[in-house]
Amino acid sequence: MANNPINLAVRFILEIAGLFALALWGWNQSDGWMRFVLGIGISLFAAVVWGVFNVPGDHSRSGSAPVPVPGIVRLGIELAFFIAATWALFDLGLTTWAWVFGGVLVIHYVVSYDRIRWLISQ
Repeated sequence: MANNPINLAVRFILEIAGLFALALWGWNQSDGWMRFVLGIGISLFAAVVWGVFNVPGDHSRSGSAPVPVPGIVRLGIELAFFIAATWALFDLGLTTWAWVFGGVLVIHYVVSYDRIRWLISQ
C-alpha cells in the first residue's frame, strides 16, 4: 500500500508542507536578515537530511541511497522531521493546521504499514 500513487502523492504533499512549516517557523524567530537565514536554512537543512540518508532499495523513494542507513534510522529521521514540523505549526499558533497535518500524517503512516514493517526489518 505504501507504493500506491495516491499514498505517494500524500507523502510528497506532507514533505512539502513540513518544509514550509519549518521555513515559516524559522522566518518568525527573528527580524531583519536573520529571518532569511533561519527561514531558508532550517528548511534547507531538513531537506538535505531527508534526501541524503536513505535505505537502499526503498521503493517509496528513488531506491538509491547517497548515505545508506538502517531502516530504523530512516524511520527516526522521518518521524523527527514530521514531529518538528507539527511542533512548529503549534508553536506558531496554527493549532488547527497542526492537528490536520498531524492527523493526515498518522493516517499516512497507518496506511503505509507495509513500508514501516520493511524499514524496521532492514
